[in-house]
Amino acid sequence: MPSSPGMPDYRAYVSLHPSGVLSRTTHRLPVLLRSCHPEPALAVTVFVTALAVAADRGAAGSAAVAAAVLAGQLSVGWCNDALDAQRDTVCGRSDKPVATGELPPRVAAVAAGTALGLCVPLSLLNGAAAGTAHLAGVAAGWIYNLRLKHTVLSPLPYAVGFGSLPAFVTLGLPSPSWPAWWAVTAGALLGMGAHLVNVLPDIEDDLATGVRGLPQRLGRPACRWLTPLVMLAAVSVVAAGPPGAAETPDWVLGAAAGIVAVAGTALPSAAQSRWPFRAAIVVAGMAVAQLLLRGSDMT
Repeated sequence: MPSSPGMPDYRAYVSLHPSGVLSRTTHRLPVLLRSCHPEPALAVTVFVTALAVAADRGAAGSAAVAAAVLAGQLSVGWCNDALDAQRDTVCGRSDKPVATGELPPRVAAVAAGTALGLCVPLSLLNGAAAGTAHLAGVAAGWIYNLRLKHTVLSPLPYAVGFGSLPAFVTLGLPSPSWPAWWAVTAGALLGMGAHLVNVLPDIEDDLATGVRGLPQRLGRPACRWLTPLVMLAAVSVVAAGPPGAAETPDWVLGAAAGIVAVAGTALPSAAQSRWPFRAAIVVAGMAVAQLLLRGSDMT
C-alpha cells in the first residue's frame, strides 16, 4: 500500500536501513549456498583437508588448507552460475537459482569475486609455493568457465585444478616438497572423470546452446563408458603408484570403487540424473581413502 501524502515511505526506509540490508542478505544466503555447487565444493574441501591431516600439516595448517580450498571452490561455483545465467534460463534449469530468478546474476558475480579475493590471502597463508599451486588450480577453474568449457580442451582445467591439490598440501609442509607423481596423476584423472560425469546429464542442453566441450563432442554413450574407466584409472594409480606392493585395503577399496563407478553410469536412467556425479564423489572419496593409507608416501 502506498504511503499517505506527507507520511514517510517505510518501505524505502527498510530497504536503505542497515537492518533492511541485513534482512536481504540473510534471505539470500540459502539461495547463494544453493548456487555455489555445494556438493562438489564441500566434497573437495573435505577430501583435501583430510589429505592435509594425513600429511601432518597440523591443526592450524589443515584449517588453513580447508579455508583456502573452500574459498576457491565457492568462487568457481558462483562464477559458473553467473556466466551461465542466460544459458541456464533457456534450458529451464530449475536447480540453478540464477536461472529461476531467485538470485540476480550480478549478486552471483559479486559473490564469486569476493570469494576469489578471499582465496588469494588464504592460499598464500600456506606459504608462497603452496599458495601459488592452489591459485593456479583455482585460475584453471575460472578459465574453464570463461572460455575452455566451449572447446575440446575442456578437461584440461579439471586436470590442472585437481592435480594441483596434492601439491598445495605437500608444498605447505614445514619442509616443502613436491608430491609424488602418482598423487598428482591420480588427482588429474579424478578431475577429468568429474568433468565427464558432471556434463553427462546436460549434454543435449549444452549442444543446443552452443557448448561444445570434449564430452559434448564425444556424445552421451561414449561418456557413459569412458567416465568409469577414467575414475578407475585414478584408483589404480593410487594403488599401484606408491612403493611396495598393494595391500588388502587397497584391493578392497579398488574393487568397491569399480562397482560404484560402473553402477553410477551404467543404467540408462542414471545418465539423465545427478546420481552419476554423486557416484563420482564416492569414488573420489575412496581414492582419497587410499591416499590417506599411503599418506607418508605422498612426498
